[in-house]
Amino acid sequence: MSPAKSHILVVDDEPKVCDLLRLYLERSGYTVACAGDGRTALSEAERRHPDLVLLDLNLPGLDGIEVCKTLRRTSDVPIIMLTARDEEADRIVGLELGADDYVTKPFSPREVVARVKAVLRRRDTSATDPRPISLGELTVDPSRFEVRYRGTVLRLTAREFAIVEHLARNPGRVYSRTQILDQVFGIDFEGYERTIDAHIKNIRQKMVESAPGVPTPLVTVRGVGYKLELNPDAQPHGQD
Repeated sequence: MSPAKSHILVVDDEPKVCDLLRLYLERSGYTVACAGDGRTALSEAERRHPDLVLLDLNLPGLDGIEVCKTLRRTSDVPIIMLTARDEEADRIVGLELGADDYVTKPFSPREVVARVKAVLRRRDTSATDPRPISLGELTVDPSRFEVRYRGTVLRLTAREFAIVEHLARNPGRVYSRTQILDQVFGIDFEGYERTIDAHIKNIRQKMVESAPGVPTPLVTVRGVGYKLELNPDAQPHGQD
């Protein structure tokens, strides 16, 4: 998705932060709207249908966690959280609720723009192999940005879809958290390995919800990483 076609919703109660991000995002070709609180953010998201939401967690009234939770009930819009350095627990909660990424304050606006580009790039399926991938009961269709598991379409975020697609193209191969960060997202930031765990947990939970009581093909190899197992029924799926 090219910047000229992408609309970003910035949600932060600090006007200076909104103005700074708007400046840098608009310079990069995006259109930008700002909201200063959670309820306004939800109204703007419903009205504008943004391509990505930059969401501060520490909002007055309805906080960022609740905004993220509400958005995820009806939308798979990419969400990048803006957090303070002492909000690690909230970051993990946000990722488990379906946020795609996070940036800690104080941040470089150039870094934020780079993260926006990276997340939106996963939506641009024209740059990937469009051929569907079938692994038993799992089908990944990049052209539709769709993953089906045992006949059910999984509602995945951009990050979650990218992980499943990469593992599905390399079935049976184990990837460490660092390898997933590097090969799937092209990022290598301290502390980001824990985000992979949160994304994997989300993906596995969505598979379990679609087929309760059935071992999922997304397997944890303890102390090593993750893989998509061709024959998951032969072994229980791992948990962290």
